[in-house]
Amino acid sequence: MTFERIKEILNTKKVGIAGCGGLGSNCAVALARTGIGTLVIADFDVIVMGNLNRQYYFFNQLGYIKVHALKENIKKINPQVHVISYDKKLTPPEIVHIFGDCDVIVEAFDMAEMKKMIIETVQTEMPDKPLVIGLGMAGYGRNDLIKSRNIGNLYICGDEVSEISEDMPPLAPRVGIVAHMQANQVIEILLDSHE
Repeated sequence: MTFERIKEILNTKKVGIAGCGGLGSNCAVALARTGIGTLVIADFDVIVMGNLNRQYYFFNQLGYIKVHALKENIKKINPQVHVISYDKKLTPPEIVHIFGDCDVIVEAFDMAEMKKMIIETVQTEMPDKPLVIGLGMAGYGRNDLIKSRNIGNLYICGDEVSEISEDMPPLAPRVGIVAHMQANQVIEILLDSHE
């Protein structure tokens, strides 16, 4: 399939991204570069210095609301992408409301309880909706452990074991690999469903 054909298909698709940190910001940028039509992004946080080691933001954006800065960055990369942003902490009803008409949802939360909440919400309220999650990306090295697999409409990207801690911080290389795996998985789902 040519890149022109890929862009033609992806331009008609809508992808939701829950969380705009290391996974979400990098995944959104990768999808924008491939020509996705609409991105629906949601996060409630602001950019701080500690984010710059792995998130797709810049020094001059410190203090900005993440969804606003990400929307600005995406427009610089591909102004044809329609970005719908929500500056809010997500709850189960809001997940259904905000992402209900998306073709695929990407989970990009930092906290385990938020990951659990979106998985349970999508599986209960939207069981046919593909959900691509990131699980296990802390530290560095160990490329051979990073993989993807799916269980029904749940797609898991990461090593599934390395949890973020003081001794296992999230760093740009592993976070970026998993974020790009998530974007790649989204594209595969969207293009395969179009064949």
